[in-house]
Amino acid sequence: MRRVVGAAAAIALAGASVPAQAQDFINVLTGGTSGVYYPMGVALSKIFTEKVQGSRPSVQATKASVENLTLLQQGKGEIGFTLGDSLAMGWAGDEEAGFKSKLDKLRGVTAIYPNYIQIVATQESGIKSLADLKGKRLSVGAPKSGTELNARAILQGAGLTYKDLGKVEYLPFGESVELMKNRQLDATLQSAGLGVSSIRDLSTSVPIVVVEIPAAVVEKVGTPYIKATIPANTYGGQTAPVQTAAVVNYLVTHSGVKDETVYQMTKAIYESLPELAAAHAAAKDIKLESALAGMPVPMHPGAQRYFDEKGVKK
Repeated sequence: MRRVVGAAAAIALAGASVPAQAQDFINVLTGGTSGVYYPMGVALSKIFTEKVQGSRPSVQATKASVENLTLLQQGKGEIGFTLGDSLAMGWAGDEEAGFKSKLDKLRGVTAIYPNYIQIVATQESGIKSLADLKGKRLSVGAPKSGTELNARAILQGAGLTYKDLGKVEYLPFGESVELMKNRQLDATLQSAGLGVSSIRDLSTSVPIVVVEIPAAVVEKVGTPYIKATIPANTYGGQTAPVQTAAVVNYLVTHSGVKDETVYQMTKAIYESLPELAAAHAAAKDIKLESALAGMPVPMHPGAQRYFDEKGVKK
């Protein structure tokens, strides 16, 4: 029986005039399912399926920036979302940020949209300013995540540390919101695109206050943070614009991914901006002219080729 199967396989192989092309796995590293990275990653996967020939995309929910960068360094993903400050720290091998060594295989694909640092409190908590967070219960995102690194920086800029808080929870966006609904948490800091589903969900359940991060605090924290505004009516009950901080997000790959694959991925992204915007409004801020802005790691040659063709310069 074995000989028959073996012979059949040999005949099939001999009769194959053209060898089948090996499919390129593209694992898209995202974040928690209630954030912005995940729905955009799902959209990217669909785009790559249609536009990157011979690819087999998949989507992986992760703890976001820091985990994504570590996985890329290990070759366990082909493209991932990250915050700019996490990316710079990963490239430098900043141990305090959760990187045991320099992530030297990281390569840039493109800048995408800014993450807004959004601090939201329940109205009944009485929190109206950063100073009011003293003694209160705050969720700062998953441990050593990009969001948590943002939380440390913003609190420090405001003259606060975790020791000044009543309780610190290290939770993903969705879980933070559930605790706030149940009065087990006073506030949450979420680093995400505007209109993130977790805060929208919270604002439809309980009255909220979007806490201002004043320009002076943003200036004190410095690069890569920039001054930004959360427009009025971004969330239910938020009738006025609120000053805050923002930091640019990037898509990143690693040096082991083929040039042609990265070129095709980059091309597909910029040919599919309407589909990405349909997945999440944050993608409306992705602009070809700012694709190389502030990139803290070397560009991947495949991505660079695309931007050279388009005449995009740093």
